[in-house]
Amino acid sequence: MIEIKKTQGNIIYTKSTGTLTKNDYDKLLPVLNTLLEKHVKIRWYFEMENFTGWEPAALWEDLQFDIKHANDFEKIAMVGEREWQSMITQIMKPFSSAEIKYYDRQNQREAIRWIEL
Repeated sequence: MIEIKKTQGNIIYTKSTGTLTKNDYDKLLPVLNTLLEKHVKIRWYFEMENFTGWEPAALWEDLQFDIKHANDFEKIAMVGEREWQSMITQIMKPFSSAEIKYYDRQNQREAIRWIEL
């Protein structure tokens, strides 16, 4: 499940738990598209708690959006609790012009400060 905690200027704050589904992307993508209509580049604070990944249909939605908007993100802060989540951050970097950083959950405040600078 994805929770859209808030948007502020060109920043979106989300929290993902469990497995992301296509329904999550049906809720998330309109918010991202609205931000992209208003701002040249957006920033994303993506927090993961007990996050297990994506259903295949959700992963497909995510990949399509990411490819289309590879140059529309300025920064992405990924906050998680598992080694594989850190590895995802590294895998994403060649496919986006965004500055992408991973933070462990205990460094959540630092991630928020970074995304807001």
